[in-house]
Amino acid sequence: MNRIDRRRGVADETPRNEQATPPGDGARPVPDPAPDPAPDVVEEGLTSDDEAASVPAGEPVPDVPGAGGGARPGDVAPDAVEDADAAGDAAVRTRVKGAKGARVARARIPSARNARARLADAKAARSEAIRARPGGPGALVPRPAEPEEPAEPVPDPAHDVEQRKLEAGADHRFPFGRPGLPLGRAHPFVFGFTAALGVITAWLLVKAAVSAKSVLIMIVVALFLAIGLNPAVERLKRLGLSRGWAVAAVFFGVLLFLTGFVASLIPPLAEQVADLSKNLPDYINQLRTNPRIARWDQHYHLLQQAQDKINDSKFQQDAARYALDVGKQALTGTFQTLTVLILTLYFLGSLPQIKTFFYQLAPRSRRARVALLGDEILERIGGYVAGQFTIAFIAGVTSYIFLEILGVPYALALALIVAVTDLIPLVGATIGAAVVCLVAFLTGTAEGIAAIVFYVVYQQVENYLVYPRVMKRTVDVQPAVTVVAALIGGTLLGVVGALLAIPTAAAISLIIREVLVPRQESL
Repeated sequence: MNRIDRRRGVADETPRNEQATPPGDGARPVPDPAPDPAPDVVEEGLTSDDEAASVPAGEPVPDVPGAGGGARPGDVAPDAVEDADAAGDAAVRTRVKGAKGARVARARIPSARNARARLADAKAARSEAIRARPGGPGALVPRPAEPEEPAEPVPDPAHDVEQRKLEAGADHRFPFGRPGLPLGRAHPFVFGFTAALGVITAWLLVKAAVSAKSVLIMIVVALFLAIGLNPAVERLKRLGLSRGWAVAAVFFGVLLFLTGFVASLIPPLAEQVADLSKNLPDYINQLRTNPRIARWDQHYHLLQQAQDKINDSKFQQDAARYALDVGKQALTGTFQTLTVLILTLYFLGSLPQIKTFFYQLAPRSRRARVALLGDEILERIGGYVAGQFTIAFIAGVTSYIFLEILGVPYALALALIVAVTDLIPLVGATIGAAVVCLVAFLTGTAEGIAAIVFYVVYQQVENYLVYPRVMKRTVDVQPAVTVVAALIGGTLLGVVGALLAIPTAAAISLIIREVLVPRQESL
């Protein structure tokens, strides 16, 4: 049993024993004591320690003799707590006799209880004050901070091998240290390196495209011809031929056309060159006997200057170099023509596989729509090529009939020239007509004038009747778009660009109408 329990037991036994004394023993019954008017005041028997213990919680503790001097405001004297405990135990254990002793005991027991409660509050306040102080737990007065010893400098891994291994985390698995985190995409070095690599790659691609310009043009022309000849192959397939035989038949027809064109041009050219070399002296004599030319020659010595120019060695070298360049261009043109024909044959034979390959590059969810649009674009390009060949054929046949009626020599060659040049948009028909009119004027003035009238009328019929009826069902492009596309294509790639410009414009207009416009309408 602790102190409080023993004290409570003694205090409770004393009144109980006194009340249990019978009145016959000669002792008078002791009445209950009156309440003390000042229960917190201890009688004169309390010492100074008891006075210190009776201080309310939270108030400053007064100076206690023998406690080693005065306490600071807000502190609780540790000796006062022990003295108060001893005084309370002594008061409980005191034997009280008589009524006066019982009154004194009953007066001291509540005072001791109040002192213990105040002491408990004082301990709690003291603990709170100690926790709030920066000196640490258990310290009433903060100790002065001891000076910290300076830390030893960390060795530089550039000079210390062990420090290197320690900082790098080297072990048996990673003898050279653990690898760090990879550089993220947002790192400035990665971003700059990727951008520079992209620029270099784009520049190399542009340079390669410029270097291979002639090859790329041949590939595009061959693919364009294959797409244009594919409708004829499909018609032959519907008649019962296999695709291989249909391709062979169409390609054989193309070879026949080219062979006839070359055969019709080479003999007249060879004959004209031979006649010119044979009749050149007669032409010079005619110039000399002409009165007007003779008068000009007397004043300006034109014939003498022309003869000196012809006899000049530099002029002869230039003429030989020009003839060599013409031969090179002829060989290059022949080689490019054969290359285009071979590529056209391959593209025409494998056109379904080429279409399937490019359609598979589209996402599976959009592949069907891409295939439908691609088929429509290819059909329009094929229709345009077929329409151009139809218009050129009509122009060639009409020119041949007119030249035969007019009696102009080399009518077949001139008709083929008109048909080939008519394939060029906008200016092709005019170029062919100019060549025919020039030859007609060499034949006679009347023939030349008749040729000019004929081709002016025919151009109007072709532009307003033939061309709209043929092209309306194929490309369906506005006239202004046709003119602009032909001008841009001719500026970029010359004759080839002008040929490819109109079907390209038709494909772009189809994509805009079927893809871009519905998307804008849905927003």
